[in-house]
Amino acid sequence: MKKGTLALIAIVAIVVIWAISGYNGLVTLDENVSNAWSNVETQYQRRADLIPNLVSTVKGYATHEKETLEGVVEARSKATSIKLDADNLTPEKLAAFQKAQGDVTTALGKLLAITENYPDLKANENFKELQAQLEGTENRITVARMEFNKQAKELNTQIRRFPKNLLASIFGIDKRAYFEAAEGAAQAPKVEF
Repeated sequence: MKKGTLALIAIVAIVVIWAISGYNGLVTLDENVSNAWSNVETQYQRRADLIPNLVSTVKGYATHEKETLEGVVEARSKATSIKLDADNLTPEKLAAFQKAQGDVTTALGKLLAITENYPDLKANENFKELQAQLEGTENRITVARMEFNKQAKELNTQIRRFPKNLLASIFGIDKRAYFEAAEGAAQAPKVEF
C-alpha cells in the first residue's frame, strides 16, 4: 500500500475513534442529567407523599381552617399532575413545573403559619415529626435541583463547544433547561412590625 493510503486510513480511524469517544461522552452527560432529574422528581414526590399526613394531623386541631387545608391539597394535586420527561425538559415545561411546585410551597407555608395559633398542635409529636421531615425534604429538593443544574450545565457546555457541537447536532442531543429562581425572588421580602 502507498503511504498516502495508509495515512488516509489512519486519519479516518482517528476520526472514527474520536467520534465514538465523543458520542459516548455526550451520552454519559445526557444520562447524568436524566438521573439528576429523576432525583428531583423523587424529592418532590417525597414532599407530595408527606402532605396528606400533615394535612390530616392539622385537620384534627384546626377544623375551621378548611380553606387553607383545601388550598394545600389542591396545590399538591396540581403539582403531581404535571408529568415531565427528562428527555423533553423545555424551559416552558420546566417553568410550569416550577410554578406548580412553588404553589405547593406557598400553600405549605400558609399551613405551617396557621399552626402558630394551635399550641396543642405544635406540641403534637406526630406533627413535629412531619414538620421535621418536610423541612428535610425541602433541603433535599434544593440539593437535587442544584445537582440537576450542575449536570445540565456540564452537558450544555459540551454540546456548545466545537467540535462536539457537530456530534450533538448529528445525534440530536439538545440543550437542557435549568431550574431558575422564581419570579420576584430577587426582591427582599417586606418585613413590617
